[in-house]
Amino acid sequence: MLQRIGVIGGGTMGRGIAACFALHGFSVNLVEPSAAQRATIRSEVADGFRLLVDENFVDADTAVTAFDRIALFEALAPAVQDRDFIVEAAPEKMELKQALLAEIDGLAPADAIFATNTSSLPLAPMVAALPEARQVRTLVTHWYNPPLLMPLVEISAFGNMPSDLLEEVVTLHRQIGKRVAKVAKDVPGLIANRIQQAIAREVFSLIEQGVADAVDIDTALKFGPAFRYATTGQLEVSDFGGLDIWLTVGDNLLAVMDASKQASALLRRKVAEGKLGVKSGEGFYQYDPTSTSSVRRAFLGRLITQLKASRTYP
Repeated sequence: MLQRIGVIGGGTMGRGIAACFALHGFSVNLVEPSAAQRATIRSEVADGFRLLVDENFVDADTAVTAFDRIALFEALAPAVQDRDFIVEAAPEKMELKQALLAEIDGLAPADAIFATNTSSLPLAPMVAALPEARQVRTLVTHWYNPPLLMPLVEISAFGNMPSDLLEEVVTLHRQIGKRVAKVAKDVPGLIANRIQQAIAREVFSLIEQGVADAVDIDTALKFGPAFRYATTGQLEVSDFGGLDIWLTVGDNLLAVMDASKQASALLRRKVAEGKLGVKSGEGFYQYDPTSTSSVRRAFLGRLITQLKASRTYP
């Protein structure tokens, strides 16, 4: 049974993954080599737990106990030497992840299972230099941001790992309240990011064409397709609507929709102008710097409301 968790990388994803495991009773060793980064982890994890308490998702005692289950480390060796399951959340650079996994392999127990949080890098070359015995104990576990709140974890089922080990990893993530989607083929973006990019491509195209403004496009998405998607997958929606209807509408619309093979030109112009969204004060909307924290807080509050509701979903 997997009980002792190691998380490598204390950025947004790593600290969120660590917090989620700790919240559900697991001992977590979190490694962050940067002293500056490491200094921010405890306060940000505490802020995340405080939000859960404020929104009545967990009680205060649970949050305090979870906080105490996370141990911070600067070095790898003492953090991974007794861990059962180790997930790396380092930046998306192949050489970095290859070197990191090789180093952990020399420090962790032989029976430890390794995971990478990548969604854009292929697994096979990432683990190619590892001993064969470790390659079969390494997989992808891709969390969605913010990891403490988003239920989805995509788990690779590429055939390199024995089925009993794979099911052990699946069970581990279900124990912490995650909804697991197994991915059978090693494709860039796995499942969720590919679906999201397809939606984003059409949304960016619609606003670039002047079909509607940002508010109306987001309203159409939130209270139209996305309202159903929160409870019902696309394939279920297709079945409810009737596949003959989806066939007809697809033939009518797909030929006139955006089929670009690269990111939106509008998006590229905004990035070049420094309009990066909330963090720069302007993206598709404008943000008052004095209200940024309240905007983020409201967004996270809505996610928690949705997370509570999703507990009843099949």
